[in-house]
Amino acid sequence: MKRHQNILLLLAVVLLAALPLWLVQKPAPDADGKPVEIFAGADDKARDLVGEIAPNYKPWIEPLMEPASGEIASLLFALQAALGAGFIGYYLGVSVTREKMRRQAEQQTEPLTEKRAGVN
Repeated sequence: MKRHQNILLLLAVVLLAALPLWLVQKPAPDADGKPVEIFAGADDKARDLVGEIAPNYKPWIEPLMEPASGEIASLLFALQAALGAGFIGYYLGVSVTREKMRRQAEQQTEPLTEKRAGVN
């Protein structure tokens, strides 16, 4: 029973992740006839809007490294998010373990202090 339940849950997760990507319809081309990217980021839209509002705008700084493609930029963003989540998870795990060890140390020293004080 437990094995079937795990398989069904795994299948549900895969379907929830894959179906929206499979069922999404390709959007119509924009006014210029260029194909619209389905998963375009907010950075690209903001850059395009600034270009429309102020065509002579010059950025203050340039990127240190320009990724070769959008897929590589997405990979780097996902890697950054994964490293950040790993760091936060590690910090929380260390904090919880440190607190447990502090409580255990306090519980072990309490009987010693009660005996010294003459409490039975």
